[in-house]
Amino acid sequence: MSASTFRMNGAVSGALRTESGPIPLAGTGALLFRSLTTTVPKELVHRASVAEVMLTDWARVDDEHFTVFAQWPRGHSFFAAVDGCHDPLIAAETIRQAGSLLAHAEFGVPLDHHFLMWDLSVAVEPAQLRVGDAPASVELEISCSNVKRRRGELAGLHYEAVIRRGGHLVATGGATFTCTSAKVYERLRGERAGSMQRPLPLTAPAAPQNVGRVSPMDVVLSPIGEPDRWQLRADTAHPILFDHPVDHVPGMVLLEAARQATTAVLGHCTLPLGITSEFTRYAELDAPCLIEARRLARTPARPQPAVLVTAHQHGTPVFRSTVTAAPLTI
Repeated sequence: MSASTFRMNGAVSGALRTESGPIPLAGTGALLFRSLTTTVPKELVHRASVAEVMLTDWARVDDEHFTVFAQWPRGHSFFAAVDGCHDPLIAAETIRQAGSLLAHAEFGVPLDHHFLMWDLSVAVEPAQLRVGDAPASVELEISCSNVKRRRGELAGLHYEAVIRRGGHLVATGGATFTCTSAKVYERLRGERAGSMQRPLPLTAPAAPQNVGRVSPMDVVLSPIGEPDRWQLRADTAHPILFDHPVDHVPGMVLLEAARQATTAVLGHCTLPLGITSEFTRYAELDAPCLIEARRLARTPARPQPAVLVTAHQHGTPVFRSTVTAAPLTI
């Protein structure tokens, strides 16, 4: 599982821009232009840095359907373009953020609650991922299901996302999460709750070119001298992967490990076409996490190369992901 939370005083409900045109600010002589584009509050998507907020607005369709708006930059320090295409993992991060946003802003989940992500998937259409001459504005059609409540409050849900760009299908995906109060989370996590655990000493990275990266700083795998096996390299100083202090390995770090392991196993740089992941337990920062990858046989239903990536700690599974990929020949 992967949990996240972010504390903020106050509450936000409803869409940010419900009116068009300028609105006078009392006593100031200034105007507030609600139609201008901005990001949603960073706290609603559990980010400390405004620069890492992908979402710009949202609107309710009905009780279980919403439209979320987002923008992807032409260049990003971590979600870098892959052979002229937006990184498919930026679509995964956008889907993750959409769930957090709607939980807080539309389902009333308090900002001090913790989210436990159980699964996350994304599948992309490469032809629609091309980086253009301006940032990519995308729309997410969100459909929620299996909505569970406890004593009138949201306890969890599953949601599916369809991402479009200029009316064209870019990606599909979905996720499942549950919510828990700070007190319940503290009981669940015990001594590990509330502060950054003492992480393991940072280990040497795999060669960046072998895992589809340019900078060693962005490598999340460390060689252990065994084929298709690595130790997870969790650099808690990384400004994107560890945007703020946490008490476990974030889910996006594990997704990145799956992507890098897939590239290493296939032996060439790839564009992920689909990622289906499950988070079964917390991946702790203070214990070695073994990443293993195995190439899967092709089938009529899955003609592209695919790799199964798993993570274990203390011999117990914490994460598994199937990554379907294509060589960079777009």
